[in-house]
Amino acid sequence: MTELKQTPLHALHCRLGAKMVPFAGYEMPVQYPLGVKKEHEHTRRQCGLFDVSHMGQVVVSGDNVAEELETLIPADLVGLAEGAQRYGLLTSSEGGILDDLMVVNAGDHFYLVVNAACKEQDIAHLQAHLGDRLTIEPLDRGLLALQGPSAHLVMQRICPAACEMVFMQHGRFQVADQEVWISRSGYTGEDGFEISVAADATEAFAERLLSEPEVEAIGLGARDSLRLEAGLCLYGHDMDTMTTPVEAGLIWAISKPRRHGGDRPGGFPGADLILHQVDTKDHTRKRVGLVAEGRQPVREGATLLTENGSEVGMVTSGGFGPSVGKPVAMGYVARDLEAPGTTVYAEVRGKRLPMTVTKTPFVTANYYRG
Repeated sequence: MTELKQTPLHALHCRLGAKMVPFAGYEMPVQYPLGVKKEHEHTRRQCGLFDVSHMGQVVVSGDNVAEELETLIPADLVGLAEGAQRYGLLTSSEGGILDDLMVVNAGDHFYLVVNAACKEQDIAHLQAHLGDRLTIEPLDRGLLALQGPSAHLVMQRICPAACEMVFMQHGRFQVADQEVWISRSGYTGEDGFEISVAADATEAFAERLLSEPEVEAIGLGARDSLRLEAGLCLYGHDMDTMTTPVEAGLIWAISKPRRHGGDRPGGFPGADLILHQVDTKDHTRKRVGLVAEGRQPVREGATLLTENGSEVGMVTSGGFGPSVGKPVAMGYVARDLEAPGTTVYAEVRGKRLPMTVTKTPFVTANYYRG
């Protein structure tokens, strides 16, 4: 059995009484004594601090770095301004999704944040395709996410200049004697900041944030329910190598300059299939939001049926949404059932529970746009 890795905050999690579980090869906090539901509600109401140091952080540098990255990512990176961040996808030659990631133009290099479970294969993918022309440098840094409506109040006390940024901007700041890299973004649907810190300074920085009255430590359990309510995909669940960006409802991640008729169409793995689907909507299934009545959650893996019992899809993420007050889920259905208001039935423990196809997000996004 492979030994689990630990983040720079492992000792702090233990001191805070976290329940630790294996996740993406790391020992991670799933919840603290407050409990998942209260952690979720606290983040929506005030501010939560998440340890996301298991994520992969990578610096990519060299000549024509934006153009080179565009050969793997179907986003407009050439047009990405310095200090801006963009959501991107790594696609396969078959048109599937290898991973989703954040891409920052940091001036003399690009800074990528990739998913923990995919980071080794992502780095190998970058090396294989770009390593002869660019420098691919994995970083050993901590990563914290400060999320919630009070996040800007907390950040105002610690790094006021970061509060001048709007959603999807990134900056480098001096806090005490540390350079911290801060992006105004997150995975909860709330305003917030993602903060990259030197590994040996991460615990002290986290304790500084936790000393603020609005902030509670939040585990992976609430992180999952928050991102689900926000309608945000989880790699390996709501998207994978067998799913195209169009099927996943991520057509917006294929930037217009990279589509047919744009300045730099195609040129990324799987472009022929993906752009065909963009142009023609010629695909058989679509990711949708689903809401159930009552209190019983519908979990990942539940089969979706029509009223007459025909199988038409599957739930890929699901649970009870504390802020919605109902069970919510995401999944894939046949194209003729994707319209909001359509009823499908989830098979749960031998029962068929009606679910209504719904637009996502399930809660209003509160990103700060200025």
